[in-house]
This record gives sequence, C-alpha cells and structure tokens, in this order.
Amino acid sequence: MDLSRRALLGAGIATLSTAVIAGPALAINKRRTEKFPGTGSLDPAMLRRALDALEQHQSRIPNRDVIAIADFSVASRAPRFHVVNVGDGNVSSFLVAHGKGSDPKHTGWLKRFSNKVGSEATSSGAYRTGDYYTGRHGRSMRLHGLDSSNNNAYDRAIVVHGAWYVSRDMVRDHGVLGRSQGCFAFEQDKLHTVLERLGQGRMIYADRA
Repeated sequence: MDLSRRALLGAGIATLSTAVIAGPALAINKRRTEKFPGTGSLDPAMLRRALDALEQHQSRIPNRDVIAIADFSVASRAPRFHVVNVGDGNVSSFLVAHGKGSDPKHTGWLKRFSNKVGSEATSSGAYRTGDYYTGRHGRSMRLHGLDSSNNNAYDRAIVVHGAWYVSRDMVRDHGVLGRSQGCFAFEQDKLHTVLERLGQGRMIYADRA
C-alpha cells in the first residue's frame, strides 16, 4: 500500500493503492444497517490498524474488496462488528459476542484476549475467512489466524456462527449478550448476511483500543 496516498482518515476519507485493494477511495460511511443501543460506530483509529494489517497480510488474503473489523473496545450490547466495503466506504455493523474467557464476570466488556487452547477467550489479530460448513451451530465459517496472537484459531475451532444468546432481545432484557467460547457469534437472523458479505478469503481484524 502506498502510505503517502492514505490521507484524511480522521476526516472520514482514505485513498488506497490499487496494488493492494481494488477500488477508488474509502469513504468512511458510518451508516449502520440496524439501530441498537450503544455507540457501535467504526473508530477511524481501528480502521487504520485494520488497513495496516491488510497490507501486512496481503499475500495471504486474496480478496481485499471487503474487510471486517471487530472492535472489542465496545460493550457487547452495541453493534461492534463492522463490515466495510473498501471501494465505496459503506459500513454495515452487527452485534457480535466475545468469549467467556475474555469476560469471566459477564460484564459485557472484553477484559483480555488469549490465544491459548482451552481459554474460551477471544483472540486479537487478523483472520482469513475459510470454508463454510454445517456444525452444531448450523451453517458456520472456519477461520485461520494470521498473527502470533491468534494462530491457534483453527485448532481451537474459532469460527463464525449464529447463536441464540446474541440478539436485540438479550440486549433489551439483560443489557449484555451471552458469551461464546471464543468464536465470533452473531444473531441467527443476521448470520446469512454476515457470511455472504464476508465470503471466503477475506480479512477479519479483531482488536481493542
């Protein structure tokens, strides 16, 4: 990526080199597909870090037209999983759960990341989306961790799936979502949209401020 051409991200616009990403400009449109309690808008600083990760791992991510960013600085009650169309900057945001091991007291806030097998925690870093499959959570997507902070993701069976404990009703009734075992768990009725927009061979970036 030509870093000299990335400008005014804080103002909401970034221009990316077509050597890395096909598409003219990344206009950060904070319009969300759903209205949930909380402030789940995309943080420009988190976007910058995700773009840096995309550049770092470009040889391992064949499809770079869409990326996803999970901002675990935000409470689980808010839509903090952002699917970004790199070409036009459109952002769609969704509720996503974090792992039990990342929030032992079930506060709704991620307290720590872990890459350890058996931790039941969320891992930070860049992931490449993999194969679709049908498992105990129904249709799901495998993930491959690309960093030392999440390179056990495949062995830990960290995947994208739907879950009953992720819903607007959970937010309304309890103020927090339920917790996964480290997976990216979504509302059942949003899972199809998330999977179709992500597709295979794209990047999910997970971190917190």
